[in-house]
Amino acid sequence: MKQSNPIERTVVAILNWNGLRHLQVYLPSVVEHSILHADIVVIDNGSTDNSVNWIQGTHPEVQVIQLEENLGFAGGYNAGLAQIEATHFILLNSDVRVTSNWIPPVLHMMEHEGYVACQPLIRNESDPTLFEYAGAAGGYIDRDGYTFCAGRIFEVFESDEGQYSDNREVFWASGAALFIRSEAYHEAGGLDNEFFAHMEEIDLCWRLKNRGYRIGVCGSSVVFHLGGGTLQKISPFKSYLNFRNNLFLLVKNHHQRALYPMILRRMILDGIAAIKFLREGSTPLFGAVWKAHRDFRSQFQLMKTRRNAEKLACQQGSANAPCHPMNYSGWYQGSVLVAYFLRGKQTFDELPANRFTKSRPKTNV
Repeated sequence: MKQSNPIERTVVAILNWNGLRHLQVYLPSVVEHSILHADIVVIDNGSTDNSVNWIQGTHPEVQVIQLEENLGFAGGYNAGLAQIEATHFILLNSDVRVTSNWIPPVLHMMEHEGYVACQPLIRNESDPTLFEYAGAAGGYIDRDGYTFCAGRIFEVFESDEGQYSDNREVFWASGAALFIRSEAYHEAGGLDNEFFAHMEEIDLCWRLKNRGYRIGVCGSSVVFHLGGGTLQKISPFKSYLNFRNNLFLLVKNHHQRALYPMILRRMILDGIAAIKFLREGSTPLFGAVWKAHRDFRSQFQLMKTRRNAEKLACQQGSANAPCHPMNYSGWYQGSVLVAYFLRGKQTFDELPANRFTKSRPKTNV
């Protein structure tokens, strides 16, 4: 493994759970294109498919941290990263193919433009000309808490024609390839274990923005992600997590006024989506939405408690990093549902620029 001073160390951290097939395909590219710039660590979530033995036998330069059980995306990363000393973490999905020189431009952007977290452009491994579902060219959020990306709005995936080759501030960066300063990760409390999987990186980015930090996308770095897909391909369990966790996001992090009207509006909109699933014959997805709302209600007080703790933490800051005013750049003040389904706006550049909250001056950890 590349020897590094822990004080100036970047670590690519890949979470694995029974992902031997993905590791065999994608880990070689990570080793080839990352080893000069970062150490590589696989955090294993209690796999039973011989993943660990394969890594140790074929890639001795890769460190393995073995967890005893599957703690989910959030829990697995929290447990693994707690054992790693580094200045920057790169959370990388096991089904991501990286390219040459993918790390230096992002680290340079973070250092010189004042970002604590950032992502590269994420394109589709199955169709490399298209942006990919989970992150595309950077994430945004609308007034109702619905998330979308530059390069991907609902079912429309744009081709990468260089339209997002500039470095930009966004609202959230994808957990498929998330660069983050370790100090900021730990200050914000890491990923929320209650999310288990899906949207936990958006929750983390929002907590950082509530502390005044900046989240970005680097237009000169590209990776290719196999995951993603369309809404029709989402499993009922994944759909359940997305609906539930999206409501968790709002309660925990929307520290401005009108939270309760927003929650009510969102529950109504989710109800409409559930009826649509039912009319289309997708009873499992209808049930997923119902279960998501049921569990959201049962955990509402827990999320309110975390909300209050977050608000207090943001108000007080810390001795090393006093909090700045909340940074809502990348917040779309309109409804992406209305824009897409009623007004036919299918690409990011068709959304009115004046409806996005403007960027604030840069802040550093």
